[in-house]
Amino acid sequence: MAQHELKRDLQNRHVQLIAIGGTIGTGLFLGSGKAIQLAGPSIIFSYLIVGIAVFFVMRALGELLLSNAGYQSFTDFATDYIGPWAGYVTGWTYWFCWIMTAMADIIAVGVYVQYWFDIPQWVPAIACLVILLGLNLLTVKLFGELEFWFAIIKVITILALIGIGIVLLVIGFKTDAGTVSVSNIWEFGGLFPNGITGFLLSFQMVLFAFVGVELVGVSAAETSNPQKNIPSAINKIPLRILFFYMGAIIVLLMINPWEQLNAATSPFVKTFSLVGIPLAAGIINFVVLTSAASACNSGMFSTSRILYNLSKNDQGPNSYAKLNKNAVPSNALFTSTVVISAGALLSGLIPGQAFGIVTTISAICFIWVWSIILISHIRYSKTRPDLHEKSIFKAPFTPFINYAVLAFFGFLLIVMLIAEATRTALLMTPLWFVLLFTLYYFRQKKEKAQKMAA
Repeated sequence: MAQHELKRDLQNRHVQLIAIGGTIGTGLFLGSGKAIQLAGPSIIFSYLIVGIAVFFVMRALGELLLSNAGYQSFTDFATDYIGPWAGYVTGWTYWFCWIMTAMADIIAVGVYVQYWFDIPQWVPAIACLVILLGLNLLTVKLFGELEFWFAIIKVITILALIGIGIVLLVIGFKTDAGTVSVSNIWEFGGLFPNGITGFLLSFQMVLFAFVGVELVGVSAAETSNPQKNIPSAINKIPLRILFFYMGAIIVLLMINPWEQLNAATSPFVKTFSLVGIPLAAGIINFVVLTSAASACNSGMFSTSRILYNLSKNDQGPNSYAKLNKNAVPSNALFTSTVVISAGALLSGLIPGQAFGIVTTISAICFIWVWSIILISHIRYSKTRPDLHEKSIFKAPFTPFINYAVLAFFGFLLIVMLIAEATRTALLMTPLWFVLLFTLYYFRQKKEKAQKMAA
């Protein structure tokens, strides 16, 4: 018998680990190498600044979701507080940027498997996608379990890195790069060796590293106790940012002089190799593989739920609102999976540029989504002061902090426009929004004509 509503099968431990999985991914394990090359040790401040901004976005998201039990995602409150166009454009944009991100991750899976097996890249990529599809079609609880164990692997890796780093620091361990020391952080050109320019250019990849943190909000409709689990997960984000991001980066810089880290490879592989751990490259390759699979898994989950939501709100095909017997939006899941599989084609056409273009477009689209959350919260606090004042999870410093973070996001877009590496992707992205607004215009025109005819 078909189900008509999503099940609230995600427990607290699932939500907590989905939040961790969303804040630890390819951006940290791979992208941090490029970011460190651009900014040097000042990358620590980049993660701190972006992390603070994202935390306030999440506080706004949390309050809005808990203000109405009927809200299942940010498209719902965007429609209520900004307008139907905002829900339509934001919903499809969120789907698009997660599709782009998942494409990059599934391509990465194929590359990582080639480390062990000499087979075409697309074979393990498609195999992984089929396995994840099969698992996601079963139950949302299984998705939670997958993310739980994927996140555990990430956490253990970073804990191991930090623990090893502390031990090496205490004993004054010597590697081929020199003695492990806190002074290594600033001794090679200071904290800003590439100046303010390098520091600012690192923000795009740092921003991409936080993509996925809002999955806590996407999973709200399938969380068993959202009033407890969502605030708990969001409030722990600052601690996770300080520990997992800044802690890991600080240890990397204590062991490796920043200038010796290669932007094209994972700094984690380099670090474990330097300290003489056997099979380090293979171990970290496995971790990065699971991280990419985890990110793709999250992408499949989030895009299918967004399509489901759009359909429920009459902003997408009706078929996407249909659930299978396990209360999973199977049609939406199939559609997203097919589109993600096209990522293999992208890697074949522009292998050297695909990852950079995809991550930049994804980061820009997420700036849109996060900005819509902040604007919705401003409108909510002004039009519904009764709900805002009585909120069980009231966002702090409203509305000043909302405007401050919006200004920061605007500044980042200017930086991306100036930077040669991100300019092309930034100039390409508006085409997506032109398409969406055009489709929305004709959709509204058609609905108006149908009403007049009736």
